Amino acid sequence: MKKTGAWLAVYALEQLGVRATFGIPGVHNTELYDELSNSRTVTPILVTHEGGAAFMADGVSRADGGIGCLAIVPAAGFTHAASGIGEAFIDGVPMLILSGGIRTDTGHKYQLHEIDQLALAKPLTKAAFRVESHDQVVPTIFEAYRIATSGLPGPVLVELPANLQLFPGEAGPLPRWTPPEPPSAPTPALISAVADLLLDGRRVGLYVGWGARHATDEIAAIAERLHAPVATSLQGLAAFPGDHPLHAGFGFSPSAVPAARNAFAEIEVLLAVGTRFGEIPTGSFAAVVPPDLIHVDIDPRVFGANYPAKLALAGDSKVVLAALADELRRRNRSAPSNSVREQIARDKQAYRDEWLAHDSKDRVNPLRFFQELRRQMPDDCITVLDDGNHTFLTAELFPIHRGGRLLTPTDFNAMGYAVPASIGAKLAQPEKEVFAIVGDGCFTMTCMEILTAVSNRIGVVCFVFHDGELAQIAQMQSIPYNRKTCTGLGRLDLAGIAKGVGAHYVEIKDHAELAAAIGEARGVAAEGAPVIVDVRIDYSKRTAFTGGTAKSTFKRFPLSQRLRFAGRALLRKVTG
Repeated sequence: MKKTGAWLAVYALEQLGVRATFGIPGVHNTELYDELSNSRTVTPILVTHEGGAAFMADGVSRADGGIGCLAIVPAAGFTHAASGIGEAFIDGVPMLILSGGIRTDTGHKYQLHEIDQLALAKPLTKAAFRVESHDQVVPTIFEAYRIATSGLPGPVLVELPANLQLFPGEAGPLPRWTPPEPPSAPTPALISAVADLLLDGRRVGLYVGWGARHATDEIAAIAERLHAPVATSLQGLAAFPGDHPLHAGFGFSPSAVPAARNAFAEIEVLLAVGTRFGEIPTGSFAAVVPPDLIHVDIDPRVFGANYPAKLALAGDSKVVLAALADELRRRNRSAPSNSVREQIARDKQAYRDEWLAHDSKDRVNPLRFFQELRRQMPDDCITVLDDGNHTFLTAELFPIHRGGRLLTPTDFNAMGYAVPASIGAKLAQPEKEVFAIVGDGCFTMTCMEILTAVSNRIGVVCFVFHDGELAQIAQMQSIPYNRKTCTGLGRLDLAGIAKGVGAHYVEIKDHAELAAAIGEARGVAAEGAPVIVDVRIDYSKRTAFTGGTAKSTFKRFPLSQRLRFAGRALLRKVTG
């Protein structure tokens, strides 16, 4: 049969269950957008910037709403989207990128948007394809999806030249999508060896990341049998319930909260699952990992990269942990009981008391904000963070309960993630409450995407922590430099932004307004309207992460440089 490449591309997306595409139409994909308008199952979403499109697609994937999909023009469309594509690539998030391409049937040079996109895409994607004939369209998109979702997930680019989109050609028989086989279980011998190491009577800790987010029940079963504290990576905050008595906190390095530091201080065996021991959760690689490390991950390249593993299991975290939990149950043995639960509870309460005792003067104390937010929000809400001081305040002060999800940029650390990603998450999970916690600096980067939410009646709440500066960097500057450079944002009128894009505006100036303001925002969002909440936050108290990481990083400097930095900061403090 003869079909246009655009028709074939939409057919492939429908077969894959894609529900939405994100992007901006242009001369190289008008035919694709015309075909998308005919689809009964795929909705094209117009964004204000392709960077926002990529973050929305990322939000769809992370919220388990299928695969996020871009429909963009080549060249500038791709480079605009590159931050979101790079974030998905580094964080292991599947994404399908459908890009137009220059015509390949004219022989002309210097065409509009003519650039080698496959070369641009190489360091940012798992794979990149340029379709050369009509019969390749559907198989190539199917293969792109398979690569994007298998092993360590990530983005894949498919470039569809404009002439293939526009003109019909021989497509051959249309294949139907067949889902891949489920992952296989690890060998019993390896699982037995892991169980031996965990049950030898020494203190065990569990450290879980993004890759373990679908194995919450298995993690809990193992932790409870071993009486083992559980710490998470930043991206993996929702992998283990924050209100579980064995939940210690985010990380276990000197940058972690006291509950996690103390619970992991005497750990002799560490079971790490779905995590790479990256810079952020290890507090700039200051975490002390015991020699008896058991490392489970879908990507075998992470084994031994930063910490050597005594036992390494490459595989799907849920499958591996299910087999391990069954083996521990079969042996009918548990680790000796200990007082770790009581210690964690005491340390968490002491840390909360410390925050509540902090004088926030005429601004909002972060813990009081998060306590009210946690009181009102359902357990299965979706929390979306950006990159900044608010990220670590949330990680330390807002427990993610069972059934909840947390989306945040990590190793690529692209500012501007939260607003568009929350829109994508709400599209993926319309029955869930979705809210973003975002600093005012990050908010200004992508806040125009709220117009996309207004246009599509997407009810998300954006809690903007408003203090007038790039708080995380400003704090990191003030410690070694004793001054702040280029971090002041100037006057930001959030009410004016809300009015300009048609969003609802709520202001929280003090603690007395917390309950009513959060309730109002939730009620408006439930009716399908996005809300900007202006939170006059107090950033004067540093998080454990900020203080600990600054110290750990400083300790790794050569002695001569430590003396130079300390001397300079002291001189500036004395002289002003």
